[in-house]
Amino acid sequence: MKAAVFYGKGDIRVDEHYPMPAVGPESVLIQVKACGVCGTDVHIYGGAQGATECNPPVILGHEFSGVVTQVGSAVTRVKVGDHVTVNPNISCDACDQCRRGNPHFCDSMAATGVNFDGGFAEYCSVLERQVFKVPDSVPFEEAALCEPVACALHGIDLCGIKPGDTVMIIGGGTIGMMMLQLARLCGAVRVVMLEPNEKRFDLARKLGADLVLNPLKDDVKAELARNGFDDIRVTIECVGRPETVQYAIEYAGKAATAMIFGLTDPDCAIPYYPFQAFKKELTIKTSYVNPDPQGRAAAIIASGRLNLHDLISDRVPLSDIGAAFLPGPRNGKTVILP
Repeated sequence: MKAAVFYGKGDIRVDEHYPMPAVGPESVLIQVKACGVCGTDVHIYGGAQGATECNPPVILGHEFSGVVTQVGSAVTRVKVGDHVTVNPNISCDACDQCRRGNPHFCDSMAATGVNFDGGFAEYCSVLERQVFKVPDSVPFEEAALCEPVACALHGIDLCGIKPGDTVMIIGGGTIGMMMLQLARLCGAVRVVMLEPNEKRFDLARKLGADLVLNPLKDDVKAELARNGFDDIRVTIECVGRPETVQYAIEYAGKAATAMIFGLTDPDCAIPYYPFQAFKKELTIKTSYVNPDPQGRAAAIIASGRLNLHDLISDRVPLSDIGAAFLPGPRNGKTVILP
């Protein structure tokens, strides 16, 4: 089969004759139809660590969907021909964290597309417990985004958004646009987005933003006051840069929650002013991977209540995957098509 193999920092090569994956008794073989390029893939490609330690050579790609083509002898929940998406995370279910209900903190956490061959290939084998069915009517490109939707959903759960709340989304990339829509689904009545790329403004408004500001040009505090956004209950940082983390703390209202969701570089540090958080009785939260929302994410995608189509900006053939890792800004999600 054709596969893009990661050999180390800056080195990913397409192999036209990579061995087909083995299918064990509890495994499912998937013909991959679409695989998203995650920020974690880019971090690993650049030499950084992902959520778990990557030891190449390995096939990256953990956001994917496809069609079941073979099932193991012990598989009962899915059958050949089913359209599926995959939760890449594999926990042991036996360590203290797993038994406490925190499988994303598993002592021996592993992941398809990081530790085991993933979706940047024509076929991928995963455990049945990793697989979630989606209706045939859901486009494969959108089903492939179930994993990032699940991660965003875990972050949203931790934010505790209530009907009637005002929410600020910081960063209008793929995750920010997902968070914007999920905040609306949770009952946020007003949403403001901070985003310096004004090409993204129209999409933000289309997806439900009431106010979109450029923090590099606009007087954010003045614009918030002028538009009546003076009681922001939740801020969600979706960029992973020092200045945007500071925005999340600065613009959060009294007794608010600031969610630091964006993936920073491992050595990233920011100035922190405890008095600023103290005088607002601020709750600062972070979100790591996703412990259990994959099924809910698949259900939301199947319902059609998320616009994922407009978040996909680039479709790259597997044979040209190197183009997806070139440096430079992206307007949205890149999807690899085997």
